[in-house]
Amino acid sequence: MAADTGLIDWVKEAAEPLGTITHKRLFGGAALYADGVAFAIVAFDSLWFKADAESDEIWDAEGCGRFTVEMKGRTASMNYRRAPDDVYDDADTLQRWAMLAIEAGRRAPPKKPKRRRG
Repeated sequence: MAADTGLIDWVKEAAEPLGTITHKRLFGGAALYADGVAFAIVAFDSLWFKADAESDEIWDAEGCGRFTVEMKGRTASMNYRRAPDDVYDDADTLQRWAMLAIEAGRRAPPKKPKRRRG
């Protein structure tokens, strides 16, 4: 799976009013950040927004499925939801959903630093 660079560029351009949008490679896709806050991933040719318990009801109401992937015979999921179809061609709509995801990213507990083996 390769990251859809066109989709990444679209999100960066459309979400620019929300902050500095950057990305990093992630398992053949990409993780997207707004001012350093993880808020979306691009995987399987789709955009997935960060979600949490506080925002799940909103995502459910819109019918946005959870990100799942098969790994070693098991299904794993991450706290990301498939973006609604209209975010792909409307910057205002993308910004509205991205803000919901950024807020979820801000609420997420900080990641623990990796321990170095010495």
